[in-house]
Amino acid sequence: MGVLSMKGGDGEHSYANNSEAQKSITSDAKPEVVKSVNEMIVKMDFPGCIKVADLGCSSGENTFLVMSEIVNTIITTYQQKGQNPPEIDCCLNDLPDNDFNTTFKLIPSFHEKLKMNIKGKCFVSGSPGSFYTRLFPSKSLHFVHSSFCLHWLSKVPDGLEENKKNVYLRSPCPPSLYESYLNQFKNDFSTFLRMRAEETMPSGRMALTLVGRKTLDPLSKDCFKDWSLVSDSLLDLVSEGVVKESDLESFNLPYYNPDESEVKEVIDNEGSFEINNFETIFGLLFSYKTGRSEVKDDCDDDVDHSRRFEVVKKRANLARSIIEPMLVAHFGDAIIDRLFEKYIYHAGRRYDTLRNKPTVNFFVSLTRK
Repeated sequence: MGVLSMKGGDGEHSYANNSEAQKSITSDAKPEVVKSVNEMIVKMDFPGCIKVADLGCSSGENTFLVMSEIVNTIITTYQQKGQNPPEIDCCLNDLPDNDFNTTFKLIPSFHEKLKMNIKGKCFVSGSPGSFYTRLFPSKSLHFVHSSFCLHWLSKVPDGLEENKKNVYLRSPCPPSLYESYLNQFKNDFSTFLRMRAEETMPSGRMALTLVGRKTLDPLSKDCFKDWSLVSDSLLDLVSEGVVKESDLESFNLPYYNPDESEVKEVIDNEGSFEINNFETIFGLLFSYKTGRSEVKDDCDDDVDHSRRFEVVKKRANLARSIIEPMLVAHFGDAIIDRLFEKYIYHAGRRYDTLRNKPTVNFFVSLTRK
């Protein structure tokens, strides 16, 4: 998979304008991130310079949501303890195809929103590259954050020749397909931890949020696969002669949502980090914003047609903002609008069975041994 980046810019289908669900989960994880930062500062005895890395930063305002909390927590903690504020080095990482330009335009706003005037104390830079490789000098990082990234693999797993009509796992499928995905996740996550172990100082912290699953069975009906809607939509386009069957058969997503035991097993086996906290954060698949508040459609049985359409369209835009670059690289851009019209159709038909199913996300707090 040559392209793995969210859709850039600030248009209707951009990631910047379709990441409210990620923002909600990130806000839920905020107290634990703040706690980790506080504990790191005290353990390291208030260093004069703190280097923070956000891995897989993507683009848009969400990029600075957690970074603002981290920087404000650092400054507030130093102030409360009567310490001079440190210099803070904020490193934003993502793959080279990421839209860093949109992100960098938000830096002035980021500085303005910080709680205290720390002019000349907070520095922001970009570090393009895969976080499955080394990115920073040895023992240079104090705090590492990564949100909604580690379920993306370094590559499409080998051995998926039988996965001809799906872009990801879906029941029924041979057990070997699940094993291929699981092994790729284990190898990649272990590599990620090993790279960060080399870059992070002893007693440094990591705070990771990733998409997971609650059930042990990755093919369970209770484990909703958003990508199955993409598979159904592509199959429609194959039947209409818009997409070649061979193109669909050769397309698989480099994605895996692990269960809790799989995440913990890799951390324990790699051995460089200690788990401080492991939490499961649930979200809702279908929600939408009104002018004043977010409405989560989890209990209203009289959803009118227009509201349902807007909710489903919102979900389609989210999926599109995430995988459009990958789809364009493989199928070309001519099919994209039509593909997501199909997506809206299939999501609408399955609305009643999907709207009460929560998404599962893991928050993991780690300390470098």
